[in-house]
Amino acid sequence: MSTVQSIQRAFAVLATLADGPIGVTELADRVGLPKSTAARLLAALQREGAVEQVPGETRYRLGPLIAALAARHVPTRDLVAVARGHLAELATAVGEIAGLSVPDGRVVHFVAQVGTAHEVQVRDWTGSRVPMHAVASGQAVLAHLPDAALERYLATALEAFTPSTIIDPGRLRERLWRIRRDGHIWARDEFTEGLSAVAAPLLGPDGTVLGAVHVHGPSYRFPAPGTEPRVSERILRTAARVSGELRHGPGSTIAPPPARRTR
Repeated sequence: MSTVQSIQRAFAVLATLADGPIGVTELADRVGLPKSTAARLLAALQREGAVEQVPGETRYRLGPLIAALAARHVPTRDLVAVARGHLAELATAVGEIAGLSVPDGRVVHFVAQVGTAHEVQVRDWTGSRVPMHAVASGQAVLAHLPDAALERYLATALEAFTPSTIIDPGRLRERLWRIRRDGHIWARDEFTEGLSAVAAPLLGPDGTVLGAVHVHGPSYRFPAPGTEPRVSERILRTAARVSGELRHGPGSTIAPPPARRTR
C-alpha cells in the first residue's frame, strides 16, 4: 500500500468507527477492504492509540488519542464568541483596548479586539499576524507550548522589531519561565515603540494553550501609575473565565495555570 493510500484507508476506518463500535468483518465490508487489510490497519491504529477494542469484546471503537485531539480543537469562531463579552468587560474595566489572539504556526493571529472611548486610540490589530516572541500574547502562548515545539521555535533566528524585542533565547526562556510562574506577562515597546501590553494564556480542557487575551495601550498612559497590580488581576480573571467557559460552559471559571517548579 502506498503511504497516501494507507492514510486514506486509515481515515475511512476512523470515520466508520465514529458511528460506534464495530467488528473487523463488518468494518471491512463498510470501507470496501479485504478483511486482512482492515485488520492490519486496526492493529496499526491501535498501537497509536487511535482505536481500541471494546473490553471483553472483539469489536473496535475510537481510542483515547482521537478524544484527546478532539478536546484540543476549539474553532476560532467559537473562541471569539465565548471571549467577546469578557473582552468588552475587560476593556471597560481597564480603559484600554482588549483583544484575543490564537497561535498560527510561528505567529499569533489577532482575531478579535474591543475598543474604548479614549480619544487617542491604538490601531485595530484584528487580522494581523505577529511572531510570537515579539508580543505579550505570543509570549503567553510560547510559555505553554510543549517543550519540543518551544525548542523548535527558539532554534531559529528571532527578528528584532524594536531595541526592546527579546531575541536572545536565554533571555526569552527567562521571560517564559516568569509567565508560567505568574500566569501573565507585561511587554513594553517590544513590537512597536510606544505600545505596552499585558497578556494571559487561554487553556483548553486538557491544559493545551488555545490562545491569549491581552490589553494594550500607549506606553505613556498604560499602565497608569499604581494600576499595574489591578490590571494584572483583571487579565488573570478574564483568562480564567474564558478558559472555564471553554471547558465547562457559561459561568464557569478555572484557577490560573500552576507555576512550574523548575527553570
